[in-house]
Amino acid sequence: MNKTAKMAVNEKGERVIQIQFEYNLDTLIQVRELPGRKYYPDWHYWSTPLNIETLNTLLHWQFTIDDSLQKYMEKVKNRSDKILRDGIPDLKGTLFPFQAKGISFVEAHDGRALIADEMGLGKTIQAIGWMQLHRDKIPVVIVCPASLKFNWQNEIEKWMPDPSIEVLSGTKTHIPKKDIVIINYDILFAWTEILQKINPKILIFDEVHKIKSSKAHRTKASKKLAKNIPHIIALSGTPILNRPIEIYNAITMIDSSIFPNYRYFVQQYCNYHFNGFGWDANGASNTDELHEKLNSSLMIRRLKKDVMPELPDKIFSFVPMEIKNQKEYNEAENDFIKFITEQKGLEAAKRVSNAVQFAKIEALKQLTIKGKLDDCIEWIEDFLETDNKLVVFAWHTEVINTLLEKFAKLAVKFDGKMTATEKENSKISFMNDPKSRLFIGQIATAGEGITLTVASNLAFIELPYTPGGLDQCIDRLHRIGQKECVNVHYLLAKGTIEEKIAHLIDKKRQTFDAVLDGKETEQNSMLTEIMKLYE
Repeated sequence: MNKTAKMAVNEKGERVIQIQFEYNLDTLIQVRELPGRKYYPDWHYWSTPLNIETLNTLLHWQFTIDDSLQKYMEKVKNRSDKILRDGIPDLKGTLFPFQAKGISFVEAHDGRALIADEMGLGKTIQAIGWMQLHRDKIPVVIVCPASLKFNWQNEIEKWMPDPSIEVLSGTKTHIPKKDIVIINYDILFAWTEILQKINPKILIFDEVHKIKSSKAHRTKASKKLAKNIPHIIALSGTPILNRPIEIYNAITMIDSSIFPNYRYFVQQYCNYHFNGFGWDANGASNTDELHEKLNSSLMIRRLKKDVMPELPDKIFSFVPMEIKNQKEYNEAENDFIKFITEQKGLEAAKRVSNAVQFAKIEALKQLTIKGKLDDCIEWIEDFLETDNKLVVFAWHTEVINTLLEKFAKLAVKFDGKMTATEKENSKISFMNDPKSRLFIGQIATAGEGITLTVASNLAFIELPYTPGGLDQCIDRLHRIGQKECVNVHYLLAKGTIEEKIAHLIDKKRQTFDAVLDGKETEQNSMLTEIMKLYE
């Protein structure tokens, strides 16, 4: 039977696979299952988007492909093999093998892909790796939640040599001059036309499920910006097959041909039904079919359990936060510096009571948490959309209570004001109840003596004063019974006393880790060291 496939260009100017075959019911059923297939009755042929998965499928079905498609497959294979063999030129740091495979996948799809790896596996790094592979494709626009803007900047500076980055804020616009532009969803509507004028070559949507509502301003702005951009990479760690509707907009921006239209998608995959008040598309149906269709077209998804042999026991990440009370913080910091100066140097300041020193440092810490707490809450909200459990450690009771109030339906707390029975009930609930997904612990109380191995993700909103205190908190998760790599996230405000405390904790760790009977750093010593940084 004559079954052929060749390279062609569709009415939109996109390269596609043109498929023709003599009528055969079995072949017709097969072709109808290809993602994005479209029939042209006037010319008696089918077309599908150009990708390696479809070509391999056609070869498996014993289609004959023309020379242009063979050359395309060979070119893609060579590029992908080169990434896996040689890595990314000039990329700083070492990729895990599965991350290199992710970049290879994006390369095989010509920079139009959905990276849906589970949280903690480095979706950001994979997108940065592909950016580094194509440094000539500028400008790049990265759209993400506000709480992640400076994390993107931090990671790009960590992995790419000499990047040119601009982080946009507010709605007062100007023409960005840098190669890489980072913007949050909330203000994208104000910048869309400006960003279109700079003619981006790469567009990255982080936490792309944020544009699940087609009626939202952020979604309309995202779709408008995405038009005519050659390379679109979407990132999401949410369980897509639980809530398919959340990923529909991302799929159509990457490749509009995969599904015929919105109504087809919701009826086929979202358990679309009338709930008595209106039509509901928040369910899920035919999930195996959807998973296969996405995997065979534009999505790559790995879970921690899939790549465990490649992962270390613990992965640490710094998530920089921006404080919203910068002026208030600066004034307090200047007062602190003045205090040290008035004591006529560090030696004199040392003679001031520890209580006075501690109070002034605590004032800076509390202003920091006040300024960043909203962004920390947004980060936690984003994480909880993954359906995984999370442990959060903080220092102050007020912070713990604020978080508990915000996440009342999902959270338990564990602090020094609770009875022993209340603490035990919180621990049991978190360990055994699937609905109990957020554990909010006080560093001084929950940092020892309990097991929280049901979770493999930990976030520090505030820091202890010693590396030992930090390790004790981490060891609540990283202990016997833990079956996964533990991801430790530091949600720290950049340019504040938190960065100084983090620096000193690392310094102290290096000191006593180098001694066989490493003695724990005393709090008095840490206070003195903090003051020294302000001399």
